[in-house]
Amino acid sequence: MADGSADPDLKDRSASELVKQLSEQTSQLARLEVGLAKAELAAKGKRAGAGAGMFGGAGLFGLGAFGALTAAFILLLATALAGWLSALIVAAAYGVIAGILALTGRRNIQQAGSPVPEQAAQSVKEDVEWTKTKAKSGRQ
Repeated sequence: MADGSADPDLKDRSASELVKQLSEQTSQLARLEVGLAKAELAAKGKRAGAGAGMFGGAGLFGLGAFGALTAAFILLLATALAGWLSALIVAAAYGVIAGILALTGRRNIQQAGSPVPEQAAQSVKEDVEWTKTKAKSGRQ
């Protein structure tokens, strides 16, 4: 029973009936735990998928803006320097920015945590401990 009290009917049952009931309840519990894990992973997947789609759209428009901005910077610097030198300076500046963004992105991914369904795993651990406790108390 859920409240931990013993069912008086259990004392009148045979060992094979009790084992059968335990097997059925264990199977049901396993199915419920798998369902919880699926639901948790689906929710995480939806969030990650939506974020990836947004990044894709931002990347497409950002690429166009980046090209125009690059041309503008090179043309601006070309008024004072040679064209090839202007392009080299802009490329070096963009390289520094790319490095900073890569390091920041790596840190954010590491902070996101594990994609493992943590609630389901914890629930399974609790169920195993509860079952062990009940099995030990039943033997005594």
